[in-house]
Amino acid sequence: MHFLDDSLYPENQEKLVIQAAPYGPEWLPGDADDLPVTMDEHVQAAVDCYDAGATVLHIHVRELDGHGSKRMSMFNELMARLREAVPDMVLQIGGSISFAPEDEGADAKWLSYDTRHMLAEIAPRPDQVTIAIGTSQMNIVELFDDEDIEGTSIAKPAMHQAYRDMVVEAGPEFYLEHLKRLRANDIQPHFQLAHLAQLETVERMIRRGIYSGPLVLNYVAIGGGFAGRHPADLVEFIRRVPDGAVLTIEASMRAVAPMNTVGIALGAHVRVGNEDNLWRRKGERMSSVQQVEQMVQIAEAVGRDIASGPEAREIYKIGEWYADTDATLAHLGMVPNRRPGRRGSMLRDVTS
Repeated sequence: MHFLDDSLYPENQEKLVIQAAPYGPEWLPGDADDLPVTMDEHVQAAVDCYDAGATVLHIHVRELDGHGSKRMSMFNELMARLREAVPDMVLQIGGSISFAPEDEGADAKWLSYDTRHMLAEIAPRPDQVTIAIGTSQMNIVELFDDEDIEGTSIAKPAMHQAYRDMVVEAGPEFYLEHLKRLRANDIQPHFQLAHLAQLETVERMIRRGIYSGPLVLNYVAIGGGFAGRHPADLVEFIRRVPDGAVLTIEASMRAVAPMNTVGIALGAHVRVGNEDNLWRRKGERMSSVQQVEQMVQIAEAVGRDIASGPEAREIYKIGEWYADTDATLAHLGMVPNRRPGRRGSMLRDVTS
């Protein structure tokens, strides 16, 4: 993204979109006080986050035994109820479905390609499904301090090892087919990107006509094969994201607030919730709703407005698709592809 002299003025920035992730698929009941278990609790978590200022909901579903659900019927039921309870929220299904191990000592893993493809068939359909690009290690505990997980299920050696050894399976066989299915069902992909190499892969897909639509993405700074917490990496990623893209910052544990504060100042958007963090400061727990309220307070302190639900849908460009490669590049503010025989920088033709 390009920064002009007035780009840091809050009145020139997009209103802040706050993603809430209040369903914590890696945790078990008792790990956090606000983990929903019943369907009513799932719906109430969404309502509470929306009332606090969140306008995008990152969705997982938990069975009554406390484990993450992999049943499409559960997703269908929750989606129907959320459409009634929070009609203005952008509803975003987590593309992993649930990576939590079924039993202590079992592998923490993403489900098969065929199962994840079924997310494109949920009815009522979500506005978005998150999509990973590129198979990668996803060691979510690498950046956790002992105090972060003390007293939780992940502190148990077998569970800790399960998450340490987790891998995101998302090669071209998966994401090329998944993008087709999402487009066929008018569901926007929300790209979850770990580093610049994955952003470059998405750009290549755009330039080759594989994907034609808005570029809405998270910079996932959770370590363990994904980006870490170095602020220079964060700023470079923001610099490399196209001007027409929509970027949200995602971090883990007590780094969430500092990373998001940088994002707010630079005009990006933020994600919070118990899926990412349990703490306000060392030793002080913080609920998903309190994390949303904290982002509202930080934004207000620097003068940046909070997006309403309808404004978030407009910023995210929900329901928009572009005709072809040239249109996508133009909407994203990217230079056109090289024309045969053309040398030098590829500037847009404005002579006509």
